[in-house]
Amino acid sequence: MLKGSGWAVSKGYGTAEDLEATEENGAIAGADPDAVSERAYERGKAQSGTLGSGNHFLEVQVIDQIYDADTADAFGLEEGQVTLMIHSGSRGFGYQVCDDYVKSMLSCPGKYGINIPDRQLACAPVNSPEAKRYLGAMRAAANYAWNNRQCLMHLARQAFEKVFNMSWQKMGMDLIYDVAHNIAKLERHKVRGQEKLLCVHRKGATRAFPPGHPELPLKYRKTGQPVIIPGDMGRNSYLLVGTEKAAETFYSTCHGAGRVKSRTAAAKAFDANKIISELKAKGIYVMASGRGTIVEEAPLAYKDINQVVDVVEGAGISKKVCRMRPIGVVKG
Repeated sequence: MLKGSGWAVSKGYGTAEDLEATEENGAIAGADPDAVSERAYERGKAQSGTLGSGNHFLEVQVIDQIYDADTADAFGLEEGQVTLMIHSGSRGFGYQVCDDYVKSMLSCPGKYGINIPDRQLACAPVNSPEAKRYLGAMRAAANYAWNNRQCLMHLARQAFEKVFNMSWQKMGMDLIYDVAHNIAKLERHKVRGQEKLLCVHRKGATRAFPPGHPELPLKYRKTGQPVIIPGDMGRNSYLLVGTEKAAETFYSTCHGAGRVKSRTAAAKAFDANKIISELKAKGIYVMASGRGTIVEEAPLAYKDINQVVDVVEGAGISKKVCRMRPIGVVKG
């Protein structure tokens, strides 16, 4: 997310490392460019600074409710403030890395005596040569995603500057947080009372470290880690912070509402023109490269984000800071 006195920009999600785990130059430690295939490099060449398809989006929002005034103030956020949320990741580059290593690991379970119920769960011991090579390639994909969202943020700032004839600095379009999902990270957690080094793979989830956690930067040491949970095109998104109780989930919180209809089922059930009209009636304007994306990502294809976030807070694994409602959505 980005903070500001007049505007706020929130960007996040995708296959990229958390802000607090980056090097000073913005790169993620442990990346191995040599572990990435030529096909992945070829796919990634023309896609930097692009949203991509599926559930990726760029959304203009307005904060319509504050739940934790002190934390919101620490982030520079207030009711009525405009925010921008960006959801994109490592694009074809990261997809190809995944595809390459799923194929290369198909023989690993047999090699290492691991029984799996589905070949797509192919894996290898984390200290094996195969796993180390994959982790190096995954981190390279994370760096690509980091760069991709930085480019998208820059382009979004330029668009705002053009419309309002004012610099993004004067509009206060400052980054609040850039967080990852779909990434494996080596972390220390307590298991049955003993601290252990674990490889935590957050699939569809993000970190949710509590106030005072030693891995948080000083900027978030008092507040806890920002947790961004986006909704669908027609409903709210939320900013929360991590809590100590999130230790029960290895300091993890979901990063979205989750689907109730598959993309295929949504394409059969919904009409793009009707969705656009219904959203417009709510003051939400949608831009998309194709109508197929609109029906696949229809609001009713997702769970109600408000109920999901209430469950998250009720479980105590994250605490609500503010709610944002969409006013403009750009889909890939």
